[in-house]
Amino acid sequence: MIHNLSDVQSQNIGNNTNIWQFCVVLPGAIIGDNCNICSHCFIENDVKIGNNVTIKCGVQIWDGITIEDNVFIGPNVTFCNDLYPKSKQYPKEFAKTIIHKGVSIGAGAVVLPGVTIGENAMIAAGSVITKNVPPNTRILNKIINDYKTVKSAIIGGGG
Repeated sequence: MIHNLSDVQSQNIGNNTNIWQFCVVLPGAIIGDNCNICSHCFIENDVKIGNNVTIKCGVQIWDGITIEDNVFIGPNVTFCNDLYPKSKQYPKEFAKTIIHKGVSIGAGAVVLPGVTIGENAMIAAGSVITKNVPPNTRILNKIINDYKTVKSAIIGGGG
């Protein structure tokens, strides 16, 4: 299903793939079977997306990015393809980023250009991925969880 409020210019969309409203898919993109591309996504030309991939809302997939089968991309994950971007100045070739089979990337993570994320890796929400991630690895953030201090500061009122 391709929603009538999306702009899908590619003819390379697999069977049983859903592309929801307000998505733009450029002509050179390749998207596999049984994928779910949620609303407000942008997929550029030199992009390959495998089968059974879920891309949640607000994700842009830029030239040079390959996403293999059975990958989950959480909402507002940010991919980059140019480590030193400048307006109106383009590299001869964009960095290649590869997301291998079975990877899960949590909401709001940032993946810098040229990174390879190994098979079945799990990336926590809000992570910033600056270098390759080995297969079967979990990347966790340091999360502040001292709720008691925060709660007492909020409930305690002004002094």
